[in-house]
Amino acid sequence: MNQKREENAIVLDFLPYGRSSEAQREPVGQLLGELQFTLLEAIPKAGTTLSIGERVYIGRGERDKVTHIRGRILYNQLTNAAQQELERQVKTIVISREPEFIHFLNKAGAISIRVHALEQLPSIGKKNLHHLLDEREKKPFETFADVHSRLPQLGDVAHIFAERIIRELKGDEKYFLFVKLPSREERERY
Repeated sequence: MNQKREENAIVLDFLPYGRSSEAQREPVGQLLGELQFTLLEAIPKAGTTLSIGERVYIGRGERDKVTHIRGRILYNQLTNAAQQELERQVKTIVISREPEFIHFLNKAGAISIRVHALEQLPSIGKKNLHHLLDEREKKPFETFADVHSRLPQLGDVAHIFAERIIRELKGDEKYFLFVKLPSREERERY
């Protein structure tokens, strides 16, 4: 969706004494980037604590809570607490970026001859795909509530997007629609 650099992130977990498996133990925060759903580990400034669910600036400018980004991490490197918080925070971000996801529903097309991008969303098989395409042709969708009122069989649209994003973060998907795919180097390192 968006190929810009992450500027802000949500704290998924804070380890004030670092990971027990590391030789050099330092405080570390596990973060979720708001633009590309990038999973990151960051080192907070000395004497700073990070609160779960807190939004922190991680861009190139002066940072108030984070000294540096240690690097990208994979889903399986998240703590159990971070994995649980991830589900809640992804849905919160999806809701806050509703117009972008509605745009996706209105404009998404075929990925290949046999696969449509919309079919990659949980709950959207061939039958629901055709209903969705018919409805958006009649009139573009305006909100999640509009989608739900016209296609009630889909259920919670924000949850559908959040579930897809979580699957991409886990690396379970062939196509990455919303998450920036980690480089081969990053995947092989872990």
